[in-house]
Amino acid sequence: MKLIVAIVQDQFVAKVTRSLMEKKIRVTKLASSGGFLNSGNTTLLIGTEENDMDDLIEVIRQNCKTVRINSGGEEVSVGGANLFILDMNQLIKI
Repeated sequence: MKLIVAIVQDQFVAKVTRSLMEKKIRVTKLASSGGFLNSGNTTLLIGTEENDMDDLIEVIRQNCKTVRINSGGEEVSVGGANLFILDMNQLIKI
């Protein structure tokens, strides 16, 4: 099993969570804040089987795009999501 910690730009969170739930993928949403350009983001925790990981990542990729932000007169590209993928021994649903 894998645990995906996805840091998603706030503007994409609703689309990402809706798409994951349509595919019967459970997700836990945590409020978080980022330091880069003071842009809002949300942390999603997603437990998945290793063989389902590619489909899950593709759902996130389709719903998050790189955005360009004007920072002090300069445009900067900011990714729509950062994913951290961790090994997980087990997932228990109570």
